Amino acid sequence: MSDDSGSTSGEDDEEEGEAVDVLVETPKGSRKKYEYDHERGVMRLDRRLASATLFPADYGYVLDTTGSDGEELDALVLADEPTAPNTLVAGRAVGVFWLETDAGAEAKIIAVPDGDPVWKEVVDIDHVPSHLKAEIENFFEVYKLLEPTHHPASGGFEGRDAATKAIAEARSRHSDT
Repeated sequence: MSDDSGSTSGEDDEEEGEAVDVLVETPKGSRKKYEYDHERGVMRLDRRLASATLFPADYGYVLDTTGSDGEELDALVLADEPTAPNTLVAGRAVGVFWLETDAGAEAKIIAVPDGDPVWKEVVDIDHVPSHLKAEIENFFEVYKLLEPTHHPASGGFEGRDAATKAIAEARSRHSDT
């Protein structure tokens, strides 16, 4: 079916990318970090952030993945309002933020809520407002500064293709376990 611009709904789907399920653990604006307790099947308060910073986006993980650190592949969902912990969000990956840790580079998928008209035109990391990207980068550079043993650094952003590749690799690692 064609719209006024001449594109078909299939072309829009291709441009926007496939949605992935993200389990939100920590809502945007929180200093408390929650993690899903797989043994008990509930959310657990992991810690209160030691630094005076707030999560810049909803934070959780892509279902059915294993990241390079052996845990689920982390994801940030850019939303205008916080999402409750333990909520499943269909997100379109638009990029990836790389966090350099003592163990190596760790991918943080950047996603937007699928079907949200506010984020519909964001299809790649270059469409994300530069100030929001700066907030995400700053968050990860400072959120563990007051913890004595962890000092991560920014590895920068890459676009949707890199995010799609990171998700595919994480799904492959997950199916191997």
